[in-house]
Amino acid sequence: MRGAADRLNRGFVGVPTFLRANYCADMAALAAEFAVIGVPFDEGSPFAPGARFAPRVIREHSLRFGTGGLYDIDSDSVLAPDLVTSGRLVDCGDVDIWPTNPARTFQNLTQAVRAVLARGGKPVIIGGDHSITFPILQGYDRPVHVVQLDAHMDYGAVTEDLRHTNGQAFRQLHALPHVESLTQIGIRSFRTRASDVRDARANGSTIVTMPKLREVGATGALAHIPDGASVYVSIDVDAYDMALVPGCVSAEPDGMRFDELTGILDMVARRFAVVGFDFVEVNPPLDVGTGVTSYLGALTIAKFLSAIATGERP
Repeated sequence: MRGAADRLNRGFVGVPTFLRANYCADMAALAAEFAVIGVPFDEGSPFAPGARFAPRVIREHSLRFGTGGLYDIDSDSVLAPDLVTSGRLVDCGDVDIWPTNPARTFQNLTQAVRAVLARGGKPVIIGGDHSITFPILQGYDRPVHVVQLDAHMDYGAVTEDLRHTNGQAFRQLHALPHVESLTQIGIRSFRTRASDVRDARANGSTIVTMPKLREVGATGALAHIPDGASVYVSIDVDAYDMALVPGCVSAEPDGMRFDELTGILDMVARRFAVVGFDFVEVNPPLDVGTGVTSYLGALTIAKFLSAIATGERP
């Protein structure tokens, strides 16, 4: 029905896969380049739940874009015109969530990522809260540089009883031998601890605060990563300025504009081999009635996908 020539396919019509991509029910039979996976999990958010609803709502907002690619008025060109219609992008649905059992949920997520990678695909993960990035990267086994766009470092201390929240995911990455570097861009919150900064730098992390980012730009922020390197990108919606993201529980002032954040994604897509990415922390129950935060999430994901898929800059 998606491809019927006489259908209008308005944004409120149809089954909400991301960008109306075909649904892949069996990851073992995946034949696409990009595989969308939803992770409706927010038990790692200690302040307010709601991010569990984001994968569904972001998918719904993605229906507002056409299936023939994104038309860029500035360049008078269509970005990734065949991404959906050729089957290069599919939607694999959601990871199964086990309430109150995050370890089981994360195991399901890691297995899903491994299944996509085993078929030569690139995981495109829609969260959910930011605790999911660690189990995602547990699914990789080849060297990868991690680029995190975020207001917060998410580098809290890990204890036996406190390891599955959105505040520790990036400290845990250092235990993964295939993670070659961690670059944290957009950090600016007063909720960042001095001890976390010291520990991150001691572990080799590159921290790019918002003032530093505006001084050196995307080029300077990513200069230490070799051209052509394999890169995984984790995008927290609170990297954006809080005025843009009312549907985010941890939004902070003095964040990135849309052109700043997509400019970084542009640089990543141009210089590196992107092996997957996630977009997290949209909280639809907190959003305004029009769902602008979910729409911004859908747009950010679609533009980054287009940049990776075609080399066209968003």
